[in-house]
Amino acid sequence: MDHNKLPKLTFWRAVLILILASGLYSTVLRFTKGLGAATALSDRFPWGLWVGFDVLCGVGLAAGGFTLAAVVYIFHFERFHAIVRPAILTAFLGYGLVAVALLFDLGRPYRIWHPLVMWNPRSVMFEVAWCVMLYLTVLALEFSPVVLERFRLTKPLKVIKAITIPLVIVGVLLSTLHQSSLGSLYLIVPSKLHPYWYSPWLPVFFYVSAIGVGLAMVIFESNLSARAFKREIEMPLLSQLGKVMLVILGIYGLMRLLDLASRGALGLLREPTTETLLLILEIAIGTAVPVVMLAFRQVRENREGLFATAVLVITGFLLNRLNVSVTGLEASSGAHYFPRWTEVSVTLSLVGAGFLFFALAVRYFGAFESPPLPAGARQ
Repeated sequence: MDHNKLPKLTFWRAVLILILASGLYSTVLRFTKGLGAATALSDRFPWGLWVGFDVLCGVGLAAGGFTLAAVVYIFHFERFHAIVRPAILTAFLGYGLVAVALLFDLGRPYRIWHPLVMWNPRSVMFEVAWCVMLYLTVLALEFSPVVLERFRLTKPLKVIKAITIPLVIVGVLLSTLHQSSLGSLYLIVPSKLHPYWYSPWLPVFFYVSAIGVGLAMVIFESNLSARAFKREIEMPLLSQLGKVMLVILGIYGLMRLLDLASRGALGLLREPTTETLLLILEIAIGTAVPVVMLAFRQVRENREGLFATAVLVITGFLLNRLNVSVTGLEASSGAHYFPRWTEVSVTLSLVGAGFLFFALAVRYFGAFESPPLPAGARQ
């Protein structure tokens, strides 16, 4: 492959250019005119698409990194080693773009460094901020061998490989903390969050669903990258991930059902409201239908079937996080929120930037090439 040759302008590349250009315009508008000019947010409804999608969804969708790293380096399922690097790359890009997204949503983004020196250990947001910062650092170190190998920096590469397992353990601990703590953010609004989504078990729900969607993202990304870069897809490995995803989704769905029943929220399903419709869509698309599909071996071992299931799980996950952050709070706020096109363009440009950086990492750094396992990770 000639890395110096300019890529041809295809339809999807033209779409990406348009998305990034519109995102650039919205970025300039946001940082020159403020949140009022660039968003539909208000004092009654201060958190919208940029928190609900860019942060809550972005962090969850990147969960495949810590999940696959733990599977390979801690639990010694070495057969999954071939797909660890792309999963870590996806996680690294996801968390990096979440950090960028926070700059858009903060009223005074130039104060984003304050948690470093202004400690408030009683605050869930403080804990999330520190965990995300530390885990982003861990992901950078976990992905650094790709860059070090590209530039043949052998000495630092040996150091990183020697500390791989401790890094993975720290990463798993940090991920467990902040994935669940994102749910804890909403425990302080029991009277404002709709009964469909408020639960004392929100931290557990956020963590378990993040593991499920992390596996779905690995399947999703593996399919797309195999098509885009003309690679062989690792179907035996992805089929096994589908089997694990079936168990995780089954546990998550049962937990949600028992929680709704124990709090008497199932009785609200008789009410023909927007919240009822969106809850049914969320559970059907993200849990019920995927569980039924994955229960069949023919689906798990079929590339198109498994890919379709992963898309459903990701869609249901996005619905859940947006239901918690937007739908569930809208009625009690007394305000109707619908994002402006500038908010949507920023979000789409961040997603587009993620695809672009992933492609560049594959093209120039060989992100799919699997290095030997560290000695401590071998059985």
